[in-house]
Amino acid sequence: MVEIRRSTIIDAPIEDVWAILRDFNGHDRWHPAVSSSFIEGGDPVDAVGAVRRFRLADGSELREQLLSLSDRERCFTYCILEAPLPLMGYVAQVALKPVTDGNRTFWEWRSTFHPPENRRRELTALVSEQIYEAGFEAIRQITARGRAPSPDGRPRDMQPQALRAAQPSVPAPHEITRPRAGGRAGEAAGTQRTQAIVVDRYGGPEVLVPREIDVASPGRDEIRIRHRAVAVNFIDVYCRTGYFDLLTPPGVPGMEAAGIVDAVGENVRGFSIGDRVAYACPPVGAYCGLRTMSPDLVVHLPPEIDEETAAAGFLKGVSASFLLHDVHAVGPGDVVLIHAAAGGVGQMLVQWARHLGATVMGTVSTEEKARTVEELGAHHVIVYSREDFVDAVMRLTRGRGADVIYDAVGRDTIEGSMRALATPGHLVSFGQASGPVGSWDLGSLSSKSMTLSRPNYAHYTSTPDDIARHSARFFAALRQGALRIAPPTRFPLAEAAQAHRHLESRASSGSLVLTV
Repeated sequence: MVEIRRSTIIDAPIEDVWAILRDFNGHDRWHPAVSSSFIEGGDPVDAVGAVRRFRLADGSELREQLLSLSDRERCFTYCILEAPLPLMGYVAQVALKPVTDGNRTFWEWRSTFHPPENRRRELTALVSEQIYEAGFEAIRQITARGRAPSPDGRPRDMQPQALRAAQPSVPAPHEITRPRAGGRAGEAAGTQRTQAIVVDRYGGPEVLVPREIDVASPGRDEIRIRHRAVAVNFIDVYCRTGYFDLLTPPGVPGMEAAGIVDAVGENVRGFSIGDRVAYACPPVGAYCGLRTMSPDLVVHLPPEIDEETAAAGFLKGVSASFLLHDVHAVGPGDVVLIHAAAGGVGQMLVQWARHLGATVMGTVSTEEKARTVEELGAHHVIVYSREDFVDAVMRLTRGRGADVIYDAVGRDTIEGSMRALATPGHLVSFGQASGPVGSWDLGSLSSKSMTLSRPNYAHYTSTPDDIARHSARFFAALRQGALRIAPPTRFPLAEAAQAHRHLESRASSGSLVLTV
């Protein structure tokens, strides 16, 4: 990933500079590279989600979407939806700060994106020098003249030569067959090609092979999503190995992603082209750049949640929702033990259980992970190598044990989890990162009158009402500050095999995503 930061001082009050920049459709009146621009669907220029389609001086065309805008902070973020250059995953922010000395303005323009390796230097220079620096200079000249930009007044002679040379031409607006924002059926383009990860046979990470596949236009009851980020979860490992029968080779793995609605079937209601969405549901098929699917279990993203954060946290947040509220209703006074507390779901469980009033204990494999879990609010963190977790739980609870234990580790911890339970206690086995848990005599559960649960994600999220309830609960917890999602570890889509190796090594803390 490339990260670019450029900044400058503008000799003008921050109010004047912000008045120019906050107009998401106004860059054709000040940036020398832009000849015309319009907002698709007639949305307001400051509406989060608005999409601007603009043309460069040579006829090249781009589409960008406004992701956030704050007049109080004087900043906005946006992303590229379509461009003639391979600026994959491009997300940028414009932010202004007042400089009290001389009533001037500090302007920072920054972005991240994934260029092809052989064009990294070229595209980095183009964005930083030919777009950002050219924009700085244009605003500097406009404010120096003491007037707002106008179509007749902007400095056309500043068109960056490298930008003109690098941008291939695209059809004029009336020649483009892509659907418009808010478009309905009949406007979607036909079959398209996209990059994907295909599993031809069950096996290790090496069976995850990059390949180009066909993606059909949506049927009457379907939508097509252009992915921005795809999550890597242990359920993907189970599908890859054949332990779960959700994937039949050859097939594309993955159950969780976030992106932008690209096309909409004519019977679909509630979704429009340009909507920001996320999903975490079967059927598998998320490891790709473009996907056609039913919208039944797809949810809209709140304005404050970007696609990468959504992919990093949606399945885990929804899982934590039903684990803490439906499988076992955690409340004040409960003692909760969470295995693999530094993992993706583990971090959600730690924070949310603490918010619900429970005493939270977490187990981890390293001291570094212990620090992470402590920062998330766990009352007690147990490092496997430092102390037997059963002894630690009994010591910390004065021999009583934990009321509920959430165990996603499996074979290495299941027997100890049973011993660490209170009487009566509830063991929730929802994963097996270390291997299958094996067979157990049901009679052994009576030793502590324990309850054993093995919840299946799909059974708690199989209807639109189910996923709406859990997603609303999860998004509310994020807004309330009960949950925070750490930046995920990122891998390019083509490196899915390496992402799986990283996940299975149990070296990761938090979430993993594939960037598209």
